[in-house]
Amino acid sequence: MNNVLINGVRTYGINSFEEIINYAIKTPTILIAINAEKIFNATDDTRKIINNNIGYPDGIGAVYALRKKGVPQIKRIPGCDLWLEIIKKHEKNKSFYFVGAKPDIIEKTISKIKTDFPSITILGYRDGYIKSDHEKDELIADIVKKKPDVVFVAMGSPRQELLMTEMFEKHKAIYQGLGGSFDLFVGMVKETPRFFQDNGLHWLYRAIQQPFRIKRHKALFLFFFNLFFTNKY
Repeated sequence: MNNVLINGVRTYGINSFEEIINYAIKTPTILIAINAEKIFNATDDTRKIINNNIGYPDGIGAVYALRKKGVPQIKRIPGCDLWLEIIKKHEKNKSFYFVGAKPDIIEKTISKIKTDFPSITILGYRDGYIKSDHEKDELIADIVKKKPDVVFVAMGSPRQELLMTEMFEKHKAIYQGLGGSFDLFVGMVKETPRFFQDNGLHWLYRAIQQPFRIKRHKALFLFFFNLFFTNKY
């Protein structure tokens, strides 16, 4: 898979869900969704985590940046779809562990997953409100003991990436950070309409729906300014 550095963040040009899934199955790694905000706000610590794993173009900003860097044949890979594609393709031959969201959301997620994918093997799950190092150590110990093939962590960045890095050091598997994907999966958050998705306007729909995230939208505009009007990237 081709990859380039964008503000020091290694981002892979992906052609399909199959390409990234097949790679991860052969080479267990942490799958990290890359968007304009993560690139713009990158620190030495977040760059190190991303660059040691697989950063895929989840946001349209990452797609534009890859194309500007000379990687034209790529596809936007929404993380909220990727995890479900992994389950669809491997529910019968891989085991899974789920971490994240509020207690009621993770319960609804697991219930819906069992209904939608009746052949799935779920080795464990818990909410994302880890209140102490003791709770974190218990979680990691449980993962080490049960040895799932795939671990999904929905806690938001950079918390989920930091936790997955600790988990990966103790147990090699496929890890994917999911942000708010469990909330979307169970219908607590509205899915972006197809028109906005197909035209690279997912960010605009979120801005309309969640104006309180204005600081995040500012980062998006500054990212595009740097991408097209400066030599920073």
